[in-house]
Amino acid sequence: MPHALDDTFHALADPTRRAMLLRLSEGEQPIAALAQPFDMSLWGAAKHVRVLEQAGLVKCRKVGRSTLCSLRPGPLAQADQWLRQWERFWSSGLDRLEALVKADKENPR
Repeated sequence: MPHALDDTFHALADPTRRAMLLRLSEGEQPIAALAQPFDMSLWGAAKHVRVLEQAGLVKCRKVGRSTLCSLRPGPLAQADQWLRQWERFWSSGLDRLEALVKADKENPR
């Protein structure tokens, strides 16, 4: 799983790829449609899609001369699960800080 997480976070590190995933959350899209908002070449978009596909976030299929892409959310769920452990860490720390501030207000020096 660590290797899969590395691939997922590598793919998510780029804002263009994150935007492409957001578009794919609306349904299957051809690579040309994914490239359009970024004013990039089909070749440039295909490179981004390849990274997403290698991370398992996207599945592509050929239909005639087009390549259609669809979202595969499984790796996002794994990343979310990993991130939640840190959410608990930060929440615990913030809860302790809140208790200290409250105690300080109740017992001014």
